[in-house]
Amino acid sequence: MARFLHHRPLLLLLAAVSVAIVAASLVRSAAAVRPFVLVLSVDDFLKDSSAHPSLPSADSAGAEGDADEWDDFADDSPGADPLLSPSSWVPLLDPSSSPPPGDGPDSPADSLFVAGARAMLSAASEGDDAAFITAAAQIEAAATAGHPGAQSALAFLSGAGMTRPASRSRAFLLHKFAADAGDLQSKMAIAYSYFRQEMYEEAVVLYAELAEAALTSSLISKEPPVIEPIRLHSGTEENKEALRKSRGEDDEDFQITEYQAQRGNAGAMYKLGLLYYYGLRGLRRDYRKAFHWFSKAVEKGDTRAMELLGEIYARGAGVERNYTEAYKWLALAAKQPHYSAYNGLGYLYVKGYGVEKKNLTKAREYFKLAADNKEAGGHYNLGVLYLKGIGVKRDIIEASNHLLQAVNAGQPKAIYQVAKLFQKGIGLKRNLHMATMLYKSVAERGPWSSLSRWALESYLKGDLGKALLLYSRMADLGYEVAQSNAAWILDRYGDQSICMGESGFCTDMERHLRSHALWWQASEQGNEHAALLIGDAYYYGRGVARDYERAAEAYMHAQSQSNAQAMFNLGYMHEHGHGLPLDLHLAKRYYDQAVEVDSAAKLPVMLALTSLWLRKNYADSFMCSAKSFQNFRFVLLTHCRRYILSLRNG
Repeated sequence: MARFLHHRPLLLLLAAVSVAIVAASLVRSAAAVRPFVLVLSVDDFLKDSSAHPSLPSADSAGAEGDADEWDDFADDSPGADPLLSPSSWVPLLDPSSSPPPGDGPDSPADSLFVAGARAMLSAASEGDDAAFITAAAQIEAAATAGHPGAQSALAFLSGAGMTRPASRSRAFLLHKFAADAGDLQSKMAIAYSYFRQEMYEEAVVLYAELAEAALTSSLISKEPPVIEPIRLHSGTEENKEALRKSRGEDDEDFQITEYQAQRGNAGAMYKLGLLYYYGLRGLRRDYRKAFHWFSKAVEKGDTRAMELLGEIYARGAGVERNYTEAYKWLALAAKQPHYSAYNGLGYLYVKGYGVEKKNLTKAREYFKLAADNKEAGGHYNLGVLYLKGIGVKRDIIEASNHLLQAVNAGQPKAIYQVAKLFQKGIGLKRNLHMATMLYKSVAERGPWSSLSRWALESYLKGDLGKALLLYSRMADLGYEVAQSNAAWILDRYGDQSICMGESGFCTDMERHLRSHALWWQASEQGNEHAALLIGDAYYYGRGVARDYERAAEAYMHAQSQSNAQAMFNLGYMHEHGHGLPLDLHLAKRYYDQAVEVDSAAKLPVMLALTSLWLRKNYADSFMCSAKSFQNFRFVLLTHCRRYILSLRNG
């Protein structure tokens, strides 16, 4: 229980910063947890940070050579694409991607792994348990031959208890073998395992490496990528609105926008450009289409697209890289004024791209203009200038303040930088717990997160078996939304032969235990709905032995996240002495808190308080007999839960 409370605050911050600012108006987040911001006190800062030995030596302000110290991830692509590594499932899912290993003159282990992985995905789609067992045997044979991707996949199967007894120790060992061979997905799984055990010394090293890989990956936007963690459920109901808006080009809203754009509506052209540029709402990212629609929007007078055209030319996204064109469009956008364009101009002056020469003074001025107008990129860039002493006197406190502003606005590069400060103890007091969670949020933006898109597409097509398999794979890597989605599919559709157990399709007990384990992991990462379901499972004995004390622990975890229903449940348990001491005063306190947190609880709490008043003042009357209260308890609790959920979920 203490571990839950220890992890919660910053994990909630990370959920709040998962969507890039540029496209925020287009994304309706199905939030799993309540948004928080990172707030530090003076006690978090080092008193004499300028003397820290880990800092590079400061050169004189304004020296042009300082630009070489610019810490940015936008210049070069990684030497090897993590998506096309031997362990990746994406080439098996995407027919338009490069051929996966095994289709060419690769080793027998490569071919065996690819054949097994393909067969496993197909078997999950078709609900063929015998084919799934055969596919798992192929993967195991490839793993025995030393194939890291097969070892990673076999670790996943072993940890989940698919086609073999569940064994966390064997799963960890297999992931370790794969990670030592360079498998990034297994590194994610091991880092998450360390994180859950609060082994931050080990977790922070892996998550730092993975976060850097995520930021340098050639397959994510070199500006903050947009991540849409679509939650399949809202409470106990399917999240129909979010799912409808995730259907890509099949969505009615998209088709209307496309029609308006084709009829010459500049705003619709700009919106289409954003959808394609960031890959929003179920669309595949398509830079060429984005460039087309941004260009059309500018022709029609929508100046917002100018800044993004400048970014496209600077990045070479869908067009040949051209810094001169980038400068032209960014300068035009800045005159409108679109303050985000000043970030791009500042960067060009730092690097000397598309301008006569490097000019750190101009760069700083542009970054400051952007920051003064609440642009997260401006705060990040100023933070880097002050952190490195580029064109300014190094000032770690000033750097930290700017970087924290960018962190709370969702800038992933800033999150990475602040994590590094916490890890190294530069400017900020060394805090590996904080560093680990920040790095984790950036690492989860890596290219391996693209499995969520395939999982969602499978779910929308009714391919529940493949959706469950892919979400379960991501759950193994530590993604809270995937843990929640996999658990929800198991609870809602698990009787449809989509869950693979130890020796075939899951028994009811296997399905309940796996769902329970996934909800538990999600609750550790701040999902209050998951904590409630765990409490219900223990309270009613669903899939586990009835245990009022553990139910109370789970409800307390949800209550710590200001969840009204959990507060009501705790009040009820105190009122009746179920797992908690019989205490009518504490019961009333929890009932009152439920109303303070959520006005939707007003009617159920009023009924509960009426029950409490009768129990207190007429304890010996017929109305308060055991049988009467037992019937009243059932009606009251059922009504309360339904009423709160109906109002909270709209």
